[in-house]
Amino acid sequence: MNNKLQTINDVLSIVPARRLQGEVSVPGDKSISHRAIILASIAEGTSIIRGIQRGKDCLATLKILKMMGVETEGKGDDLIIYGKGPTGLKEPRDVLDCENSGTTMRLLTGLLSAQNFYSVLTGDSSLRKRPMGRVIEPLRKMGAQIFAREKGRFPPLSIIGRHLQGIDYSSPIPSAQVKTCLFLAGLYAKGNTSVTEKYRSRDHTERMLKFLGADIEVNNLKVRVKGGASLSGGELRVPGDISAAAFFIGGAAILKGSRLKVLNVGLNPTRRGFIDVLLGMGAHIKILNLRKKCGEEIGDIEVRGRGDLKGTLIEGDLIPRLIDEIPMLVVVGCFAKGQTLIKDARELRVKETDRIKAMSVELRKMGAQIKEKEDGMVIEGVKELRGAECNSYKDHRIAMALAIASLCARGKSKILDMECIETSFPGFEEILKKVVV
Repeated sequence: MNNKLQTINDVLSIVPARRLQGEVSVPGDKSISHRAIILASIAEGTSIIRGIQRGKDCLATLKILKMMGVETEGKGDDLIIYGKGPTGLKEPRDVLDCENSGTTMRLLTGLLSAQNFYSVLTGDSSLRKRPMGRVIEPLRKMGAQIFAREKGRFPPLSIIGRHLQGIDYSSPIPSAQVKTCLFLAGLYAKGNTSVTEKYRSRDHTERMLKFLGADIEVNNLKVRVKGGASLSGGELRVPGDISAAAFFIGGAAILKGSRLKVLNVGLNPTRRGFIDVLLGMGAHIKILNLRKKCGEEIGDIEVRGRGDLKGTLIEGDLIPRLIDEIPMLVVVGCFAKGQTLIKDARELRVKETDRIKAMSVELRKMGAQIKEKEDGMVIEGVKELRGAECNSYKDHRIAMALAIASLCARGKSKILDMECIETSFPGFEEILKKVVV
């Protein structure tokens, strides 16, 4: 039994690891799972989603669709959804609880704006502090009627479904959630809905819409969806979540002597920025068994730890490709030679917590040299961290990044409030125990 990690009363105690070794599989991609659940629910016919992620965030999306009449069945990693078609959703009898999931709220705001009924979206105390203006404003330009706190910025959201008009929208900040929200509304709108971004954000929605038969056109940084077309159900396969795999990959890259393989991971080019940055830092990473399923690239990732990483610059069009992996990259930067600079990542300020502040504060407890910037941070590599008692801020990605930092540090660490990991990575601790040596 591996005793390097132990959770008691939601506090994870960790002693250092020598290396990470073996093979692991991670849960299905969270972003793709959300989209598969929603699109299968409004498609015609039956869909089978294989490899569905069953973290709390995705289950919140599934529960809400069930409250609107969607029928499902399945066990384990497979989920069958009996699509209601584009007009088959029913008015919910109660408020729809998105719990801690910003993805659930932003995506469903677009869908619900186009339905012929009234609905209310809310969430936990953390989600009610997260800004929703970035989806509300363009939806109102389409004719949506949405009410929210603080002049239309914060949840709960009260939505009166209406007939919508397609728009051409230039997104000020590249965001897959905003893009997907508008495409879900655009499926019902009159005419075309297009979104243009400065940099391309993750494109899972575009790929899945095309796979299910939508009229969609991708022209460089502009994507157009035609309203009025119905989707056809089918078999969807969800690859392993690269954002979950990143914690294992990053840990193995830091710890000299590690030899780790993560199987069946999604390698969509709009999501593999984390791998590209690590390669640029000198990490020894190989992509094996690359193939394509349901429009998504999938492969196995092999990492060998050599202990000779170097600092790098992370900015610009890289940011949308690795926004969720930045907490782990901050940890990697602490163990790299020289300086790692992260810029253009102001989006991190409005995640489940302020991730720039949280990672800076907590890693400094462990001896890191980090200077916080408004849109990122400057990390001076120190090669070694020391154990400390850290706070996860009830943010799943902060919690997992600190767990890996603790395994790579000297001395014992404790991390508070670890239950939050279940939102995106059920079984994280047990899987990590299998490869910690």
